[in-house]
Amino acid sequence: MSGGRRIAAVTDAHFDVAAGECLALIGESGCGKSVLASALLGLLPANAQSAGQARLGELDLLTADERTLTRMVRGRLIGLIPQSPAAYLTPVRTVRSQLEETVGALTGARGRTAVRAAAESAAERAAFPADHLDSHPHQLSGGLAQRAATALALVGDAPLLLADEPTTGLDRDLVDHTVDELRRHVDDGGRALLMITHDLAAAERIADRVAVMYAGRIVELADARAFFGAPGPRHPYSRGLLHALPERAFLPIPGMPPELGDLPDGCAFAPRCGQATDTCAALPPTVGGIACHHPHVPEDLSA
Repeated sequence: MSGGRRIAAVTDAHFDVAAGECLALIGESGCGKSVLASALLGLLPANAQSAGQARLGELDLLTADERTLTRMVRGRLIGLIPQSPAAYLTPVRTVRSQLEETVGALTGARGRTAVRAAAESAAERAAFPADHLDSHPHQLSGGLAQRAATALALVGDAPLLLADEPTTGLDRDLVDHTVDELRRHVDDGGRALLMITHDLAAAERIADRVAVMYAGRIVELADARAFFGAPGPRHPYSRGLLHALPERAFLPIPGMPPELGDLPDGCAFAPRCGQATDTCAALPPTVGGIACHHPHVPEDLSA
């Protein structure tokens, strides 16, 4: 940043995603979810720096050069449903032409008839209407652009799919259709899915595990059934997210998240947490998937 100031956009992110599994990454806007996805694809700004490892098989994505990322990774090993699909689509070409180009580049389909059929099949999987295939991106609503981007991401059947807010702009029926199709994409070919979402209902519907991010750090990693059901989340922030849902307690989390450029030395959630004590002035270590000095203890374990 200006004046030599640094922003720690993502720190201490430790997780894995197995073949045949969906990991839902949730958290408030600005917590670093999309930055993490951009790092995996080598799409960070030029002034960004990354450290650590992000392994896809034997390949370390954080140290791969641009040629490797372009020719081997993007689209082929990792598919992307971007957060801003309208900006992602080529504005001067129709959806059909972009789908057909992607089919030709990433699949074995050859010949105009086969390529056209494969493109239409991808559009159908994403619930993109056939009568809009010859539209340009500026002629699409936000929901249609989202479905077009989803169709493009599904074409290559990549081993890992990064879905960054894939249900934005969709009504509930289309949300359910989209997450069900993404789930089939994972189950049918043993592929992995990292889904970034604000939609906790969609996360509950699709995820095997849930990772909760706050202020650039993963503060809880849990089995999805336990997280959304019993015994529920253990981190106070995670519990606050669920309690804020209209179908639950509908109680907002007080306060605002900290600026990533002005993080406290200790627990970043402490100023908003009703359980905070002096202990929280120190950064909590991650133990058993929880980064908290005062995690919730299920009743059957506290007895």
